[in-house]
Amino acid sequence: MIEALFFIVGAAIGSFLNVVIVRLHRREGFTVGRSHCPKCRAVIAWYDNVPLFSYVLLVGKCRNCRKPISLQYPLVELVTALLAVWSYVQFGLSMQLLVNLVFIFALEVIFVYDLQHQLIPDSLTIPAMIFAFIANVFLGVSIWSLAMGAIIGGGFFALQYIVSKGKWVGDGDIRLGAVMGCMLGWQHVLVALFLAYLVGAVIGVTLIISRKAKMDQAVPFGPFLAGATIVVLLYGRDLVNWYLNALYF
Repeated sequence: MIEALFFIVGAAIGSFLNVVIVRLHRREGFTVGRSHCPKCRAVIAWYDNVPLFSYVLLVGKCRNCRKPISLQYPLVELVTALLAVWSYVQFGLSMQLLVNLVFIFALEVIFVYDLQHQLIPDSLTIPAMIFAFIANVFLGVSIWSLAMGAIIGGGFFALQYIVSKGKWVGDGDIRLGAVMGCMLGWQHVLVALFLAYLVGAVIGVTLIISRKAKMDQAVPFGPFLAGATIVVLLYGRDLVNWYLNALYF
């Protein structure tokens, strides 16, 4: 089945995304050099580097030092595999599928990186913004819609950044907002922003009530924005219709 092929390829791509996430933070090249254990630095053999399977086979521990392997690795591989399959189900074999998969993979890296380091590097957002704009124009999306989406997405956070003097949002959120606009267009970026704030508010209140976070504790917002963008990429039309119906109810 083609879904199984997408799952396998997606898991392999997820393994590569893990390399990008880890090496980007260490400022190491992610296209050269063998994978190695971050704890004992031992080079990982190919048979211990099979996505998902090796983690299960090794019971989540490095073969050399026996220290736990971060859950990030199998989770990113699994999520990437599932998103690849579901994207195929949504769009079939098409150029739209290929473009959306590139968008989703970039958003996954931003999601995990910001969650870990509370930082959204320009080395992620600027290439993603340029690619998204060019790819969507190639697919026939209105340049006006993309430009307005970037202005709305980036401007929304730029205004908050200026008013709060950088206390409410970071400058990385401004560029991520522009990326969202270039990926989604102006109508869909509004839905993604609404969804991100809705989910962020629910999770934030839950963490405060459960005393796992304080009112003044900084929480990275990039994961909410990236996650909402992925959802809208997959269900954009349905969500726009729901959103407009809710506005005029």
